[in-house]
Amino acid sequence: MSANNTRHDEAVADRLELLRRSIAICRLCRDVPAGGVEHRLPHEPRPVVVLSSKAKILIAGQAPGLRVHESGLPFNDASGDRLREWLAVSREEFYDPDRFAIVPMGFCFPGYDEKGSDLPPRRECAPLWRQAVIDAMPQVELILTVGQYAQAWHMGKMRAKTMTETVRDWRRSYFVNDGPRILPLPHPSWRNSAWLKRNLWFSNDVLPTLRQDVDRLCY
Repeated sequence: MSANNTRHDEAVADRLELLRRSIAICRLCRDVPAGGVEHRLPHEPRPVVVLSSKAKILIAGQAPGLRVHESGLPFNDASGDRLREWLAVSREEFYDPDRFAIVPMGFCFPGYDEKGSDLPPRRECAPLWRQAVIDAMPQVELILTVGQYAQAWHMGKMRAKTMTETVRDWRRSYFVNDGPRILPLPHPSWRNSAWLKRNLWFSNDVLPTLRQDVDRLCY
């Protein structure tokens, strides 16, 4: 490796480390929330994000759930088990930052609504952090947009009216996007088990392409 390449790699690593430290102490949704103090995060922030200077695959999720908030590990729940099954990777491989960067739309667990369901990602987070994080990882070649919020931000006009239509039309962003390929996925929540049974094309068509890319980009 040349001296120039070494300096470049060190500069990228320094930039990511600065971002990590800045994200770790962020309290915007707690102290200066959009909509006023009555809309602030109902608990102490604990940003959960995995940045990487080497990973070629970026997993763009929604927001951490309570279990992830408590452990500090992204997708450390049943949804993560299903996602790892889709990727055909082990738990150890999934948490290897040289293989996968994991950047949800909201870095902190947003709390529950009155029905006990997870609230949407905090709307303060993406405008403040997302573009800076994406720009700091130019090596990414594939972005997996998991769920409607990630698809809305990353896909723009390429996103269809519904999540099902967006995922069914995956070739539009996968082959046409100017920049990293984008592959839209449904959320791997077990609440989507009925959706998976109704839409067998996802397992038969999308997952083989996803697993081929994982093999190509991670090993």
